[in-house]
Amino acid sequence: MPIADEPVRDDEADVLFRGLEGLAGFVIAASGGPDSTALLVLAARWAKRLKAPPRILAVTVDHGLRPEAAAEAASVKRLARRLGVPHRTVAWRGAKPKSGLQEAARLARYRLLTQAAAQSGYGHVLTAHTLDDQAETVLFRLARGSGLTGLAGMATATLLPMGGNKEIFVVRPLLPVHKARLIATLRSADIAYCEDPSNHDPRFTRARLRSLMPALAREGLTAHGLARLAGRMRRAEAAIEFAVQAARGALAPSAWPRRGPVIFAADRFRALPAEIGLRLLGRAVARTGDEGPVELGKLESLYEAVRREPRLRRTLAGAVVTAGARQITVERAAPRRSMTRRPALGRRDAAIRSRKGRFTN
Repeated sequence: MPIADEPVRDDEADVLFRGLEGLAGFVIAASGGPDSTALLVLAARWAKRLKAPPRILAVTVDHGLRPEAAAEAASVKRLARRLGVPHRTVAWRGAKPKSGLQEAARLARYRLLTQAAAQSGYGHVLTAHTLDDQAETVLFRLARGSGLTGLAGMATATLLPMGGNKEIFVVRPLLPVHKARLIATLRSADIAYCEDPSNHDPRFTRARLRSLMPALAREGLTAHGLARLAGRMRRAEAAIEFAVQAARGALAPSAWPRRGPVIFAADRFRALPAEIGLRLLGRAVARTGDEGPVELGKLESLYEAVRREPRLRRTLAGAVVTAGARQITVERAAPRRSMTRRPALGRRDAAIRSRKGRFTN
Protein backbone atom coordinates (compact mmCIF):
# COMPACT_ATOMS: atom_id res chain seq x y z
CA MET A 1 0.00 0.00 0.00
CA PRO A 2 1.19 3.58 -0.65
CA ILE A 3 2.68 5.47 2.26
CA ALA A 4 0.23 8.09 3.55
CA ASP A 5 2.42 11.04 2.56
CA GLU A 6 4.06 9.56 -0.53
CA PRO A 7 3.70 11.53 -3.81
CA VAL A 8 1.27 10.10 -6.35
CA ARG A 9 3.22 7.94 -8.80
CA ASP A 10 2.79 8.05 -12.58
CA ASP A 11 1.35 4.54 -12.70
CA GLU A 12 -1.21 5.49 -10.06
CA ALA A 13 -2.15 8.62 -12.00
CA ASP A 14 -2.64 6.52 -15.12
CA VAL A 15 -5.26 4.52 -13.21
CA LEU A 16 -6.91 7.63 -11.75
CA PHE A 17 -7.34 9.22 -15.20
CA ARG A 18 -8.25 5.99 -16.97
CA GLY A 19 -11.22 6.43 -19.30
CA LEU A 20 -10.49 10.09 -20.05
CA GLU A 21 -7.83 9.49 -22.69
CA GLY A 22 -10.39 9.22 -25.52
CA LEU A 23 -11.97 12.61 -24.85
CA ALA A 24 -11.47 15.62 -27.10
CA GLY A 25 -10.80 17.69 -24.00
CA PHE A 26 -11.95 18.63 -20.52
CA VAL A 27 -11.95 21.47 -18.00
CA ILE A 28 -10.02 21.31 -14.72
CA ALA A 29 -11.43 23.33 -11.84
CA ALA A 30 -8.25 25.01 -10.56
CA SER A 31 -8.68 27.23 -7.52
CA GLY A 32 -5.01 27.39 -6.58
CA GLY A 33 -5.47 25.29 -3.43
CA PRO A 34 -3.36 22.17 -2.87
CA ASP A 35 -5.92 19.68 -4.17
CA SER A 36 -6.78 21.41 -7.44
CA THR A 37 -3.15 22.40 -8.01
CA ALA A 38 -2.12 18.76 -7.66
CA LEU A 39 -4.93 17.73 -10.01
CA LEU A 40 -3.67 20.20 -12.62
CA VAL A 41 -0.08 18.98 -12.26
CA LEU A 42 -0.99 15.28 -12.37
CA ALA A 43 -3.32 15.73 -15.35
CA ALA A 44 -0.72 17.70 -17.31
CA ARG A 45 1.93 15.05 -16.65
CA TRP A 46 -0.50 12.28 -17.59
CA ALA A 47 -1.44 14.02 -20.84
CA LYS A 48 2.22 14.30 -21.84
CA ARG A 49 2.58 10.52 -21.55
CA LEU A 50 -0.16 9.97 -24.17
CA LYS A 51 0.33 9.89 -27.92
CA ALA A 52 -2.91 11.78 -28.61
CA PRO A 53 -3.91 13.46 -25.33
CA PRO A 54 -7.15 15.32 -24.67
CA ARG A 55 -6.94 19.10 -24.62
CA ILE A 56 -6.98 20.53 -21.11
CA LEU A 57 -8.39 23.89 -20.05
CA ALA A 58 -7.74 25.08 -16.49
CA VAL A 59 -10.52 27.33 -15.19
CA THR A 60 -10.35 29.39 -12.01
CA VAL A 61 -13.55 30.81 -10.53
CA ASP A 62 -13.16 34.18 -8.79
CA HIS A 63 -16.13 34.36 -6.42
CA GLY A 64 -15.44 38.01 -5.61
CA LEU A 65 -15.45 37.24 -1.89
CA ARG A 66 -11.76 37.72 -0.98
CA PRO A 67 -9.28 40.37 -2.12
CA GLU A 68 -6.61 37.66 -2.54
CA ALA A 69 -8.64 35.83 -5.20
CA ALA A 70 -7.27 37.78 -8.18
CA ALA A 71 -3.66 37.12 -7.16
CA GLU A 72 -4.44 33.42 -6.65
CA ALA A 73 -5.99 33.21 -10.11
CA ALA A 74 -2.88 34.86 -11.56
CA SER A 75 -0.71 32.29 -9.75
CA VAL A 76 -2.73 29.44 -11.27
CA LYS A 77 -2.35 31.03 -14.68
CA ARG A 78 1.45 31.14 -14.32
CA LEU A 79 1.57 27.49 -13.27
CA ALA A 80 -0.71 26.47 -16.12
CA ARG A 81 1.58 28.27 -18.57
CA ARG A 82 4.56 26.34 -17.16
CA LEU A 83 2.66 23.10 -17.67
CA GLY A 84 1.56 24.03 -21.19
CA VAL A 85 -2.12 24.21 -20.24
CA PRO A 86 -4.44 27.05 -21.36
CA HIS A 87 -6.07 28.92 -18.48
CA ARG A 88 -9.16 31.06 -18.04
CA THR A 89 -10.53 32.99 -15.05
CA VAL A 90 -14.30 33.41 -14.76
CA ALA A 91 -16.06 35.61 -12.20
CA TRP A 92 -19.17 35.15 -10.07
CA ARG A 93 -20.89 38.48 -10.55
CA GLY A 94 -23.92 40.03 -8.91
CA ALA A 95 -25.13 40.36 -5.33
CA LYS A 96 -24.02 37.72 -2.82
CA PRO A 97 -26.46 36.24 -0.30
CA LYS A 98 -26.10 37.06 3.40
CA SER A 99 -26.93 33.50 4.43
CA GLY A 100 -26.09 30.19 2.79
CA LEU A 101 -23.06 31.79 1.18
CA GLN A 102 -21.00 28.62 0.76
CA GLU A 103 -23.87 26.75 -0.90
CA ALA A 104 -24.59 29.68 -3.21
CA ALA A 105 -20.89 29.90 -4.10
CA ARG A 106 -20.82 26.16 -4.82
CA LEU A 107 -23.80 26.43 -7.17
CA ALA A 108 -22.25 29.42 -8.93
CA ARG A 109 -18.91 27.62 -9.24
CA TYR A 110 -20.45 24.58 -10.93
CA ARG A 111 -22.53 26.78 -13.20
CA LEU A 112 -19.50 28.76 -14.36
CA LEU A 113 -17.32 25.66 -14.78
CA THR A 114 -19.90 23.78 -16.83
CA GLN A 115 -20.51 26.87 -18.95
CA ALA A 116 -16.79 27.13 -19.64
CA ALA A 117 -16.72 23.46 -20.65
CA ALA A 118 -19.72 23.82 -22.94
CA GLN A 119 -18.29 26.96 -24.58
CA SER A 120 -15.08 25.03 -25.29
CA GLY A 121 -16.97 22.09 -26.75
CA TYR A 122 -16.04 19.77 -23.86
CA GLY A 123 -18.39 17.48 -21.98
CA HIS A 124 -16.38 16.96 -18.79
CA VAL A 125 -15.28 19.03 -15.80
CA LEU A 126 -12.67 17.54 -13.44
CA THR A 127 -12.72 18.55 -9.77
CA ALA A 128 -10.15 17.71 -7.10
CA HIS A 129 -12.34 16.16 -4.43
CA THR A 130 -10.30 13.75 -2.31
CA LEU A 131 -10.83 10.85 0.05
CA ASP A 132 -10.87 13.38 2.90
CA ASP A 133 -13.60 15.37 1.15
CA GLN A 134 -15.63 12.19 0.75
CA ALA A 135 -15.32 11.48 4.48
CA GLU A 136 -16.40 15.03 5.35
CA THR A 137 -19.36 14.73 2.99
CA VAL A 138 -20.56 11.53 4.65
CA LEU A 139 -20.11 13.07 8.11
CA PHE A 140 -21.92 16.25 7.03
CA ARG A 141 -24.87 14.32 5.63
CA LEU A 142 -24.96 12.02 8.64
CA ALA A 143 -25.25 15.10 10.86
CA ARG A 144 -28.07 16.37 8.63
CA GLY A 145 -30.02 13.11 8.93
CA SER A 146 -29.56 12.05 5.30
CA GLY A 147 -30.98 8.86 3.92
CA LEU A 148 -29.13 6.12 2.12
CA THR A 149 -28.63 8.21 -1.02
CA GLY A 150 -26.87 10.97 0.91
CA LEU A 151 -24.67 8.59 2.89
CA ALA A 152 -23.42 7.14 -0.41
CA GLY A 153 -21.35 10.32 -0.66
CA MET A 154 -19.98 11.72 -3.89
CA ALA A 155 -19.85 9.60 -7.01
CA THR A 156 -16.73 9.42 -9.17
CA ALA A 157 -18.79 10.94 -12.00
CA THR A 158 -22.01 12.96 -11.87
CA LEU A 159 -24.13 14.01 -14.83
CA LEU A 160 -25.42 17.61 -14.80
CA PRO A 161 -28.10 18.74 -17.27
CA MET A 162 -27.27 21.92 -19.17
CA GLY A 163 -30.56 22.49 -20.95
CA GLY A 164 -31.16 22.07 -24.66
CA ASN A 165 -30.38 18.33 -24.46
CA LYS A 166 -26.80 19.12 -23.40
CA GLU A 167 -25.11 17.40 -20.47
CA ILE A 168 -21.81 17.83 -18.65
CA PHE A 169 -20.09 15.16 -16.56
CA VAL A 170 -18.41 16.28 -13.35
CA VAL A 171 -15.56 13.81 -12.76
CA ARG A 172 -13.66 13.38 -9.47
CA PRO A 173 -10.56 11.33 -10.35
CA LEU A 174 -8.79 11.99 -7.02
CA LEU A 175 -11.61 10.63 -4.86
CA PRO A 176 -9.53 7.58 -3.73
CA VAL A 177 -6.52 9.74 -2.78
CA HIS A 178 -5.71 11.30 0.60
CA LYS A 179 -5.07 15.04 0.59
CA ALA A 180 -1.70 14.45 2.29
CA ARG A 181 -0.46 12.59 -0.79
CA LEU A 182 -1.43 15.50 -3.04
CA ILE A 183 0.50 17.92 -0.84
CA ALA A 184 3.46 15.54 -0.94
CA THR A 185 3.20 15.50 -4.75
CA LEU A 186 3.45 19.29 -4.88
CA ARG A 187 6.29 19.47 -2.38
CA SER A 188 8.30 16.91 -4.31
CA ALA A 189 7.99 19.11 -7.40
CA ASP A 190 8.57 22.36 -5.44
CA ILE A 191 5.20 23.75 -6.57
CA ALA A 192 3.52 26.36 -4.37
CA TYR A 193 -0.18 26.54 -3.60
CA CYS A 194 -2.53 28.80 -1.67
CA GLU A 195 -4.85 28.14 1.27
CA ASP A 196 -8.41 29.44 1.45
CA PRO A 197 -8.96 30.64 5.04
CA SER A 198 -12.67 29.78 4.81
CA ASN A 199 -11.64 26.10 4.91
CA HIS A 200 -10.78 26.64 8.58
CA ASP A 201 -13.43 29.22 9.46
CA PRO A 202 -15.53 27.84 12.35
CA ARG A 203 -18.56 29.75 11.10
CA PHE A 204 -18.96 27.08 8.43
CA THR A 205 -20.22 23.58 9.24
CA ARG A 206 -17.69 21.78 7.05
CA ALA A 207 -14.81 23.58 8.72
CA ARG A 208 -16.09 22.56 12.14
CA LEU A 209 -16.49 18.94 11.04
CA ARG A 210 -13.01 19.03 9.49
CA SER A 211 -11.56 20.06 12.83
CA LEU A 212 -13.17 16.99 14.44
CA MET A 213 -11.64 14.49 12.03
CA PRO A 214 -8.35 13.90 13.94
CA ALA A 215 -10.25 13.12 17.17
CA LEU A 216 -12.69 10.85 15.31
CA ALA A 217 -9.77 9.04 13.64
CA ARG A 218 -8.28 8.30 17.06
CA GLU A 219 -11.56 6.54 17.91
CA GLY A 220 -11.40 4.50 14.71
CA LEU A 221 -13.68 6.69 12.58
CA THR A 222 -11.06 7.47 9.94
CA ALA A 223 -11.47 9.17 6.58
CA HIS A 224 -10.81 5.83 4.91
CA GLY A 225 -13.48 4.17 7.04
CA LEU A 226 -16.07 6.83 6.21
CA ALA A 227 -15.22 6.58 2.50
CA ARG A 228 -15.57 2.80 2.73
CA LEU A 229 -19.00 3.28 4.30
CA ALA A 230 -19.96 5.52 1.36
CA GLY A 231 -18.90 2.80 -1.07
CA ARG A 232 -21.05 0.23 0.71
CA MET A 233 -23.99 2.64 0.73
CA ARG A 234 -23.59 3.13 -3.03
CA ARG A 235 -23.68 -0.64 -3.49
CA ALA A 236 -26.88 -0.90 -1.46
CA GLU A 237 -28.27 2.15 -3.25
CA ALA A 238 -27.82 0.49 -6.64
CA ALA A 239 -29.71 -2.60 -5.46
CA ILE A 240 -32.59 -0.54 -4.07
CA GLU A 241 -32.82 1.57 -7.22
CA PHE A 242 -33.09 -1.62 -9.26
CA ALA A 243 -35.98 -2.75 -7.04
CA VAL A 244 -37.68 0.67 -7.31
CA GLN A 245 -37.56 0.53 -11.10
CA ALA A 246 -39.03 -2.97 -11.05
CA ALA A 247 -41.81 -1.84 -8.72
CA ARG A 248 -42.54 1.16 -10.92
CA GLY A 249 -42.92 -1.08 -13.94
CA ALA A 250 -45.18 -3.48 -12.07
CA LEU A 251 -47.44 -0.93 -10.36
CA ALA A 252 -47.60 1.86 -12.95
CA PRO A 253 -46.30 0.42 -16.24
CA SER A 254 -47.44 3.25 -18.54
CA ALA A 255 -45.45 6.46 -18.97
CA TRP A 256 -45.93 8.98 -16.18
CA PRO A 257 -47.35 12.29 -17.45
CA ARG A 258 -45.64 15.45 -16.25
CA ARG A 259 -48.63 16.71 -14.24
CA GLY A 260 -50.07 13.29 -13.49
CA PRO A 261 -52.10 11.53 -12.57
CA VAL A 262 -49.82 8.69 -11.52
CA ILE A 263 -51.99 5.88 -10.19
CA PHE A 264 -50.98 2.93 -8.00
CA ALA A 265 -53.13 0.03 -6.87
CA ALA A 266 -53.44 0.73 -3.15
CA ASP A 267 -53.09 -2.83 -1.86
CA ARG A 268 -50.03 -3.57 -4.00
CA PHE A 269 -48.39 -0.26 -3.09
CA ARG A 270 -48.93 -0.73 0.63
CA ALA A 271 -47.47 -4.24 0.41
CA LEU A 272 -44.12 -2.98 -0.92
CA PRO A 273 -41.08 -2.91 1.39
CA ALA A 274 -41.01 0.48 3.08
CA GLU A 275 -37.91 1.86 1.36
CA ILE A 276 -39.19 0.84 -2.07
CA GLY A 277 -42.62 2.34 -1.47
CA LEU A 278 -41.11 5.52 -0.05
CA ARG A 279 -38.93 6.07 -3.09
CA LEU A 280 -41.69 5.21 -5.55
CA LEU A 281 -43.98 7.76 -3.91
CA GLY A 282 -41.14 10.28 -3.95
CA ARG A 283 -40.59 9.73 -7.69
CA ALA A 284 -44.28 10.33 -8.37
CA VAL A 285 -44.36 13.51 -6.25
CA ALA A 286 -41.17 14.83 -7.89
CA ARG A 287 -42.56 14.04 -11.33
CA THR A 288 -45.94 15.74 -10.90
CA GLY A 289 -45.13 18.51 -8.42
CA ASP A 290 -43.61 21.87 -9.28
CA GLU A 291 -41.96 23.08 -6.07
CA GLY A 292 -38.50 21.56 -6.34
CA PRO A 293 -36.76 18.66 -4.57
CA VAL A 294 -38.78 16.63 -2.08
CA GLU A 295 -37.58 16.81 1.53
CA LEU A 296 -36.96 13.36 2.96
CA GLY A 297 -38.56 14.02 6.36
CA LYS A 298 -41.78 15.34 4.81
CA LEU A 299 -41.87 12.49 2.33
CA GLU A 300 -41.47 9.96 5.15
CA SER A 301 -44.41 11.51 7.05
CA LEU A 302 -46.58 11.41 3.95
CA TYR A 303 -45.62 7.83 3.15
CA GLU A 304 -46.42 6.61 6.65
CA ALA A 305 -49.80 8.33 6.47
CA VAL A 306 -50.54 6.73 3.09
CA ARG A 307 -49.75 3.29 4.51
CA ARG A 308 -51.65 3.80 7.75
CA GLU A 309 -54.78 5.81 6.82
CA PRO A 310 -57.52 4.22 4.67
CA ARG A 311 -58.39 7.59 3.13
CA LEU A 312 -56.15 10.59 2.74
CA ARG A 313 -55.60 13.75 0.70
CA ARG A 314 -52.41 15.75 1.22
CA THR A 315 -50.09 18.03 -0.74
CA LEU A 316 -46.31 17.91 -0.91
CA ALA A 317 -43.87 19.83 -3.12
CA GLY A 318 -46.63 20.99 -5.46
CA ALA A 319 -48.26 17.58 -5.82
CA VAL A 320 -51.51 16.33 -4.28
CA VAL A 321 -51.68 12.71 -3.10
CA THR A 322 -55.09 11.09 -2.73
CA ALA A 323 -55.26 7.64 -1.17
CA GLY A 324 -58.27 5.41 -0.89
CA ALA A 325 -59.12 1.76 -0.47
CA ARG A 326 -58.48 0.88 -4.12
CA GLN A 327 -55.98 3.32 -5.53
CA ILE A 328 -53.43 6.01 -4.73
CA THR A 329 -53.33 8.99 -7.10
CA VAL A 330 -50.54 11.57 -7.39
CA GLU A 331 -51.12 14.68 -9.53
CA ARG A 332 -50.25 18.36 -9.80
CA ALA A 333 -51.74 20.48 -7.02
CA ALA A 334 -53.79 23.56 -7.87
CA PRO A 335 -51.78 26.82 -7.80
CA ARG A 336 -51.65 28.63 -4.47
CA ARG A 337 -53.13 32.09 -4.86
CA SER A 338 -52.46 33.92 -1.60
CA MET A 339 -48.93 32.83 -0.90
CA THR A 340 -45.67 34.74 -1.23
CA ARG A 341 -43.32 32.29 -2.88
CA ARG A 342 -39.57 32.33 -2.77
CA PRO A 343 -37.83 33.10 -6.06
CA ALA A 344 -37.34 29.85 -7.94
CA LEU A 345 -33.84 28.54 -8.47
CA GLY A 346 -32.68 28.52 -12.04
CA ARG A 347 -33.21 25.12 -13.63
CA ARG A 348 -29.49 24.38 -13.72
CA ASP A 349 -28.88 25.57 -10.14
CA ALA A 350 -31.72 23.35 -8.96
CA ALA A 351 -30.24 20.42 -10.89
CA ILE A 352 -26.79 21.04 -9.40
CA ARG A 353 -28.20 21.26 -5.89
CA SER A 354 -30.13 18.02 -6.31
CA ARG A 355 -27.01 16.04 -7.35
CA LYS A 356 -26.16 15.40 -3.70
CA GLY A 357 -29.17 13.06 -3.68
CA ARG A 358 -32.79 13.84 -4.34
CA PHE A 359 -33.99 12.53 -0.97
CA THR A 360 -31.02 13.41 1.23
CA ASN A 361 -32.28 16.47 3.11
